[in-house]
Amino acid sequence: MKLRAALAGDCAILAEVHAAAFETGWNHADIRQLLGGSGAFGLVAEIEDGRLAGFVLARVIAGEAEVLTLAVRAEQRRRGVGRALLAAAQRLAASTAEAMVLEVAADNAGALALYEAAGYAAVGRRAAYYARRSGAGADAIVMRRPLNR
Repeated sequence: MKLRAALAGDCAILAEVHAAAFETGWNHADIRQLLGGSGAFGLVAEIEDGRLAGFVLARVIAGEAEVLTLAVRAEQRRRGVGRALLAAAQRLAASTAEAMVLEVAADNAGALALYEAAGYAAVGRRAAYYARRSGAGADAIVMRRPLNR
């Protein structure tokens, strides 16, 4: 697996991966806008054949980093892709940020396990934050991890 910076030309494939990973996926324009935002950066993970396995979008603002999204193709999950992307984003952010925060759906056990293993702790909860097709929203767990340990 190889990690590299996300490029503007990647937005269409990033949108495809995001849509497959989440009930409410972001489109090409959403991702392009986020990547072009102040303090934003993205990383992609490519597997041996050059296919995109996953990506992370993050930003650093006022000394705090935020994971905007992390998505991994279903067939690449539980192979270290998410862990590698998260660790690389943390390393990049650590030069200018004291901590990294993120929001994760309370019903996403795999993501919660990933973030807890990476040293994130729950610091808040947002009720019914994520839309679900069923109509009932899923709570978001707000998590935080110091970066300069």
